[in-house]
Amino acid sequence: MNEILEILFGLGGKLAAHVVLAAAAIALGIAVALPLAVWASRNAAVSRIALGFASLVQTIPALALLALFFPILLSLRAVFGEGLPTLGFLPALLALALYALLPILRNAVTAREQMDAGVLEAADGVGMTGWQKLRLVEAPLAAPYIMAGIRTAAVWTIGAATLSTTIGQPSLGDPIFAGLQTQNWALVLAGCIASAGLAMVADSLLGLVERGFAQRKRWLVWGGLGVAVAGVLLSAWTLRPAERGADTIVIGTKSFSEQYILARLIGSQLEDAGFAVDYRDGLGSAVVHEAVTTGAIDIAIDYTGTLWTNQLKRDDNPGREEMYRALSEWERETSGTLVLGRLGFENAYAFAMRQDRADELGLRTMDDLARASSRLTIGGDVEFFRRPEWFAVRDAYGFDFARQRNFTATFMYDALTGGEADVISAYTSDGRIAADRLVVLEDTRGAFPSYDAILLVAPDQAGNTQLVSALEPLIGAIDVDAMREANFAVDRLEDKKSPKQAAADLAERIGL
Repeated sequence: MNEILEILFGLGGKLAAHVVLAAAAIALGIAVALPLAVWASRNAAVSRIALGFASLVQTIPALALLALFFPILLSLRAVFGEGLPTLGFLPALLALALYALLPILRNAVTAREQMDAGVLEAADGVGMTGWQKLRLVEAPLAAPYIMAGIRTAAVWTIGAATLSTTIGQPSLGDPIFAGLQTQNWALVLAGCIASAGLAMVADSLLGLVERGFAQRKRWLVWGGLGVAVAGVLLSAWTLRPAERGADTIVIGTKSFSEQYILARLIGSQLEDAGFAVDYRDGLGSAVVHEAVTTGAIDIAIDYTGTLWTNQLKRDDNPGREEMYRALSEWERETSGTLVLGRLGFENAYAFAMRQDRADELGLRTMDDLARASSRLTIGGDVEFFRRPEWFAVRDAYGFDFARQRNFTATFMYDALTGGEADVISAYTSDGRIAADRLVVLEDTRGAFPSYDAILLVAPDQAGNTQLVSALEPLIGAIDVDAMREANFAVDRLEDKKSPKQAAADLAERIGL
């Protein structure tokens, strides 16, 4: 409990960012929904189209809706210029505003439809203009119902805003996602408690406003709104000093322990060199690469095999050195991104099994696995079965598994040891391979490419000699045993370390 409280008290910045994002999305949703509701109340076709669109948006999972705005804004960037952000606040704002639209719009339209026809006729009878009728009759009668919709939208938006972590927007989702990936349940609980508490506070304040409209008590309306607005303004003021300055370097990570550790290791190097550092954790593979090549983040750690298959769309395997050379040249020519160098270890895909299960089936190579695959369940990370690497290895060996299951990177190992999967797409630098006594099946056909960890620097920072000098000691400095030890320090259930602590131990081990 003390650990959870300590984490909660340290979430001030994440809470403030969450408040500002959710409030802005709700405000934008209201600004779109209310005029649309007025139009819809006067035109049946508009009503059907507007409500149909808003309902359609609600059928899209919030995580998918957030992710969709990244390629949309990336396309628009070509039209409107490099100043259009593709990660962070803007895509999160647009997606969440759409998500907030339905309850506000539906309640507003329904309130207008349920109004007493006699009251509306009386307004017409005394000669009210359309604007007077809307302001003096329709709006006061509909206000309690509209506020009920806004309350629902607020709760939905605050909950969905935790997912904005995946597109680089700081929020209360940061501790939740980090905790899930590292099995740090105190982090998960702290993030959930903070998010739920914020939703309850917002619902209570908006409930006062709703009651004020229903009972015609202005002090309730202004009191609830005043406290809510004050909280948003305070949050915005809190975030003001944290705005990115000229010497602030943003490091982006994918959503697994190794990336979190390496990001903190890099961040420590840069802080020692006088830079301020910010982190964008939990991004997808494609998002990370696009973000660093477009300057949305400054530094990323990626893997040669991932870029070879996902970005260059290559399915051949020219060898480690040729792959690295070709990737470095391609990055420089296509975007100006600097491939600073290899960190010294490889984090390759490999198929792993429990020792007892492999012995039982007599499996030692991936050819052996192919012959038994029709009776087995394979587990992969959340994106593995959509990656070119999977298609290449599947076709090379003719795999035909009875079942495919997706897990987060951490839970994938738990699924294997718990019998939920017979084989998993493990990572060779993961400490749990040795800790769980797993057997790595030999890739006899060389279907998986090499996956050297490399350091990418955004085009607008590639010429920053101070930054490059601070990072050069990392090149070639980390062997796979050191990386496995650091990863396991974060992933193990007992005596767990934070990514920052593991990074400090790793720095000491490699002599930084």
